[in-house]
Amino acid sequence: MQFCNSRMFPGQFKDPKWTAILVVFMAAVWPTLATTAFGVNSLRKEYLQVATILQLSRFKRLYKVILPGAAPTIVNGLRISFGSALVAVVPAEMLLGELGAGYLSWIEWNNLDIAGVIFAILVVGTVGVVLDSGFNKLAGLVTYRE
Repeated sequence: MQFCNSRMFPGQFKDPKWTAILVVFMAAVWPTLATTAFGVNSLRKEYLQVATILQLSRFKRLYKVILPGAAPTIVNGLRISFGSALVAVVPAEMLLGELGAGYLSWIEWNNLDIAGVIFAILVVGTVGVVLDSGFNKLAGLVTYRE
């Protein structure tokens, strides 16, 4: 009797690229969802009351009041999600055995080239710092002063 066949698990991923994408997505989606929920929940109630008094539709209330009010926390969640995705993508590239900084570090490690491993780590760190500063500037643009 065969315990692990495709009829028992019809939803399994046979392509490792899709598995890696799913792992990175699952690592990155939760911080954004959590901070978005926090940002919407911590929105000042007066803003929503003014939107109700002005009789804004749900669509306009969402795009004129809720999203601008929650934008700083949403960008902060995207910033955290990017860090989580970067942490998850390096081992995924190592396991896929194709191009990427994770693959480079794995190959250099197997070749016992410590300088190559350090270079791959520096590349990942540089990409992280550059994109984190970009998210920081974006957060400054969407943050409103009271």
